Amino acid sequence: MALFNWDEKYSVGVRELDNQHKVLIDLLNELYDAMNTGKSSEILGKIINKLVDYTRTHFSTEERYMSTHGYPDFASQQREHKMFTDKVITFKNDFDSGKVAMTVSITSFLKNWLVEHISGSDKKYAAFFNAKGIS
Repeated sequence: MALFNWDEKYSVGVRELDNQHKVLIDLLNELYDAMNTGKSSEILGKIINKLVDYTRTHFSTEERYMSTHGYPDFASQQREHKMFTDKVITFKNDFDSGKVAMTVSITSFLKNWLVEHISGSDKKYAAFFNAKGIS
């Protein structure tokens, strides 16, 4: 059972970014499923690494669009991206060192942050990018 399903209400109107959001959701669901089915720490670690790497890729893509097109709220988005990336890296490091197990509260945090970020901050750039001819 998935933790989080894509819905068109999350669309930001930019195909590349929507597709990347879908990948992030898929990775989060993969992590959640692996955790719930008792997969080994090694498998969970690999999924967490993919999530960290893809989060960086996605944020880099968003920030490239913002920088190139002069998005006025770019600095705020960068701060949010950095805070989230730092949090995910902390989860990863704590998991890798055995300080913390992957828990429902961690996956719930990741899901809630992603939903709120897409529905709030990312939705704000939709009209801006669409007006620049990006879809």
